[in-house]
Amino acid sequence: MPLKNYGVLKGKAIDSREGMGASPHFQILVVDDDLRHRIAINVKSKVEPSELLYYVDENFDHPMVTELESLSTGFHELPSEPGGMALDYIRGNCFDITMAKPLPHDIPGPDNDLNELIHKYVARAIAMENSAVYAFGEKWGPETKRDKYFGFKPGNGIHDIHANQGNSDAWRRDDDVYQDGGLIIHLPDEARWVAIFLAFQSQCFHTDDVTGHRIPEACGGGTTSEDEPTVVRDKDVRIIAALINPEGHDYGIESVTLLNTTPDSLDLDDWAIVDKNKKRAYLSGSIGAGETRRITLSGKDVQLSNKGGIITLLDRKGLKVDGVSYTKKEASRSGWTMVF
Repeated sequence: MPLKNYGVLKGKAIDSREGMGASPHFQILVVDDDLRHRIAINVKSKVEPSELLYYVDENFDHPMVTELESLSTGFHELPSEPGGMALDYIRGNCFDITMAKPLPHDIPGPDNDLNELIHKYVARAIAMENSAVYAFGEKWGPETKRDKYFGFKPGNGIHDIHANQGNSDAWRRDDDVYQDGGLIIHLPDEARWVAIFLAFQSQCFHTDDVTGHRIPEACGGGTTSEDEPTVVRDKDVRIIAALINPEGHDYGIESVTLLNTTPDSLDLDDWAIVDKNKKRAYLSGSIGAGETRRITLSGKDVQLSNKGGIITLLDRKGLKVDGVSYTKKEASRSGWTMVF
């Protein structure tokens, strides 16, 4: 079953502990206006390979940032659905999943393991008076006992700060869409946001849109249809540009430009472009090897919001091929085509 009490915790980081022991978690103590909370972040998997996948964006610029900054401190439950603040590594286009790399949690020497990587940014947040930490995951507490790491009472916090879909069989019950975990840190004195995204190597990043379960044919164990000899991989076709804010009215003028990076012509029949509200514009025809194709949107389905949004490309099986995001500021230049 999906996570219970999924949401985002906003607070001021005041202390931390590196993850050690049999099931290590990096621990962060945060405070809001009324309570203390502990953020527990997995830094090692219970199954091999044990190293977690990580991706850090030191200048995170995504439409959700504006919404996050306006939140009050404390825990906010989030509906697991598109169009809001709920994280989804696959559908939210927060980062390029193919760029996530494995990293051990504890290696001798400085600045070379996952504990130290997380500590690097959390320490900056602790030292900065007006910083804020946003942890996405599953809330626990309040408990009747004291917190076992920081001693405050009642014990209270948030965990599952990692991808929460596409799990292997042992954790399949936790799958769902729009309930991924992550850590986002606002460092106002440096005028930037830092995002840390984590996943287990046992997870798959092609999942069912309803359940969040892994799609077997895309994650291994499936077969390819005889009438589709060309297997399209992630990033084979890229979204390279979009006209989001045309001069005058937008209806029927917005466009998305695709690039076929492969040496083969690709049939685009029944592929789809998807917006932040999951509306789809279906494609037809083909795109030649190494060629670009500009798709003009009718406005009857997909609409590219001038307030910031996401654009996703799906193949005919509904598998994500590429995805991008853009902010309100980036979309403000009327008549300009944005390059991703």
